[in-house]
Amino acid sequence: MCINKDTVVSLHYELTDSSGKIIEKTDEPISYLHGGYDGIFPMVEEALQEKEVGYTCTVSMEPENTFGEYDSTLVRIEPRNVFPENVAVGMRFEGGAEDSDDVLIYTVTEIADDKVVVDGNHPLAGMTLNFACTVTDIRPATEEEISHQHVHGPHGHAH
Repeated sequence: MCINKDTVVSLHYELTDSSGKIIEKTDEPISYLHGGYDGIFPMVEEALQEKEVGYTCTVSMEPENTFGEYDSTLVRIEPRNVFPENVAVGMRFEGGAEDSDDVLIYTVTEIADDKVVVDGNHPLAGMTLNFACTVTDIRPATEEEISHQHVHGPHGHAH
């Protein structure tokens, strides 16, 4: 079977930065619904189109094809007293501009006596990423998976 729209693709992958440092690596295969459902990077999906089980590839992606360029305007300094007492570097909080419905996830990057620095950029923003993968399985998607636009069951989403 070939990878086409509305197939469930299972694969092992390794995500590295431009220097080869491993960012993420699978122990078990992950599965996604192929065909423009945003379950995987579009460039990876394009590279896998029409491929079969056993296919291996590496896709190098610039920031505009992954998590965007780093935006320094998303770094904010907030008063310490608006955070919980146990605030720590690495904690994440939802937030946004006062007059906006847009919500971002901010990561605490620094804590001082009366200030907390938070960053609304994705942790991988601004990075060139390499996605190396091997296709381990392909199957037709169920009607329910297609209507929900994601994989159900093993290696996918379970309701």
